[in-house]
Amino acid sequence: MANRVTSKYKICRQLGENLWGRDKCPTNKTQTGPGQHGARRKRLTPYGIQLREKQKLKGYYGNISEKQFLRIFKEASNQKGDTSENLIGLLELRLDAVVYRSNFVPTVFSARQLINHKHIMVNGKVVNIPSYRVKAGDIIEVREKSRKIPLVMEAVEKMEREVPEYMTTNAKNFTTKFNHKPSFEEVPYPVQMNPNLVVEFYNR
Repeated sequence: MANRVTSKYKICRQLGENLWGRDKCPTNKTQTGPGQHGARRKRLTPYGIQLREKQKLKGYYGNISEKQFLRIFKEASNQKGDTSENLIGLLELRLDAVVYRSNFVPTVFSARQLINHKHIMVNGKVVNIPSYRVKAGDIIEVREKSRKIPLVMEAVEKMEREVPEYMTTNAKNFTTKFNHKPSFEEVPYPVQMNPNLVVEFYNR
């Protein structure tokens, strides 16, 4: 599991964007970087822009480690078709991403924690690996004894994010059916993502 060295909101401040579209994000009030006095944002070079887009995508999916992210990218580049589309599709197949998109938790970080603590089942079996890759037709659910966890109950009640069409979520039963691997256009990011620039970064 990737360690979250910095807080999720520090990641937002470093990037200058409300990465997950949350009301509590400090970038809603200020665009300064992290630190006591903030940091001035310099005009980025083409390389800097590519690097920033990679950091955005890594951060969005729970601050995935560079080693793990690079492995996913290499797999995407080895698949047929557009590498940027393949990359997004593989990231959306992660179990922690599916739990997060299902609104079973407020953040992707809490999704990872919920999975690690064996609160999530896939097709009736407990899975405790956040990077586990789901398949079309899989049923993901919160274990019955875990459905009264306050964090889960509040998240399901609020349903603060749009559930994408490639998933079918039943909030009442705490279940989600994963329908198919999505295209980039199907993924509801709250900020603009540019996976093509991530491809350029690694292919430079």
